[in-house]
Amino acid sequence: MNEKIKTLAHTIVHYSINVQPNEKVLITYQTEEPKPLVKELIREITEVGGIPFYTMADSEIGNLLTEKTTKERIEVLKKQKEFEVDLYDSFISICYRVNDYEGHLIDKDINQSIGEALMKSQDIRINERKWVLLNYPSVLDAYKASMKIDEFRDFAFDVMTVDYSKMQQDIRPLKELMDKTDKVHIVAPGTDLTFSIKGMGSIPCVGDKNIPDGELYSAPVRDSVNGTITYNTPSPYQGMIFQHVKLTFKDGKIIEAEADSHNEELNEIFNTDEGARYVGEFSLGFNPKIRYPMGDILYDEKILGSLHFTPGRAYKDCYNGNDSAIHWDMVLIQRKDYGGGEIYFDDVLIRKDGVFVLPELEPLNYGYKND
Repeated sequence: MNEKIKTLAHTIVHYSINVQPNEKVLITYQTEEPKPLVKELIREITEVGGIPFYTMADSEIGNLLTEKTTKERIEVLKKQKEFEVDLYDSFISICYRVNDYEGHLIDKDINQSIGEALMKSQDIRINERKWVLLNYPSVLDAYKASMKIDEFRDFAFDVMTVDYSKMQQDIRPLKELMDKTDKVHIVAPGTDLTFSIKGMGSIPCVGDKNIPDGELYSAPVRDSVNGTITYNTPSPYQGMIFQHVKLTFKDGKIIEAEADSHNEELNEIFNTDEGARYVGEFSLGFNPKIRYPMGDILYDEKILGSLHFTPGRAYKDCYNGNDSAIHWDMVLIQRKDYGGGEIYFDDVLIRKDGVFVLPELEPLNYGYKND
C-alpha cells in the first residue's frame, strides 16, 4: 500500500497538475485517514520546487456550518474563496466519505445562495487554475462497493493509478470524431434522446483533473436536446440519493423530471435557477477498471461503457452558454448487463451495448467485449 500511495502522489504532482518551481499548491483533505497520501504529496511537491500548503476539513462540522449559514457568513465565504483562487496556483482536494446523508437537512435556499455567491471563484478555480480531485478510500466507499475495506483499498489505488499516458493516446481517435460530429442519438431502455454538439469540441479527461479518470466530454448545443433519458445508477446530490431519474427534454429544457421517490426534492433542485433545467455536459466513460456503480460520482462517471448527461453549468472549455449554481453528473450504463443501448454520431453507430464498434475506437474497450 505504501508503494501505491507513493505512485499516486507522484502521478498527481508530476502528471495531473505538473507542479513547477515556486508554484503554490493548496492540499485540502478530510479526516486523519488521508495523511499518508498528504505526506507523500508534500514530499513530491517540495522535491520539484513547489510550495505546499494544507487545510484539513471536517464534513460533519462543514455541513453544520452550512446549515447555520447566514447572509453575513456567505459574504465572508465569498471573499475567502476569491482570496484562495487569487493566492494559489494549484489545488489538490482529497475527499473522505463518511455519510452521504450528512447534509440532507440543509435548506435548499442556503445551498442555492452559497452556489451563486461562489460561482465566480469556482469558475476561476475550475477553468483558470490547475486542480485535481480524488476520494481517499473509506469504509463507506467499501460498503457501497460491496467489498471488504482492504479489498476496496487495493481496488481504489489500482483504479486511480491506471496508465493515463496510454489512455491519452487511445482517446485521440474518439476526440477527432467527436470534434466533427453534429447530431448525437442515444438509445437505451427508457431512453431516446437527440441533441447536437456541433462546434462544441471535446475535452479528454485522462488523469489531469479527477482521479480516477477516463472520460471524454463535450456539451450539447443548449436548445438542441429533445427526448427522454432514464439513468440506471444512483444519483446523489445535496445529501439525498435519487434512483432511476427520468428526464424529458423539449428544445433543451427539462420539462418533466421524476424518480422512484423524492420527486418534489428532485424538481426543487432543477428549479435552483434557469440553467439548472438545461444541460452543460455530455460525456463518455471508459476507465478500464471501473465496471459497477457505487453511488460516488467520481467513480461512477468513469464506468466502462457508460455516459453521463449533466444538467446545470457548462465548463468554459466546452461552453454552450449555460450557467447555473448546479452541475449534476448523472450516469447511464449501456453495457448488456445494464440493459444495453446504442450511441450514434451523425446516424453512424459508434458504440453498442457499451462497446465501441468502429475499429479506430476499439482500444478504448480495453479488452471488454460483453462476454
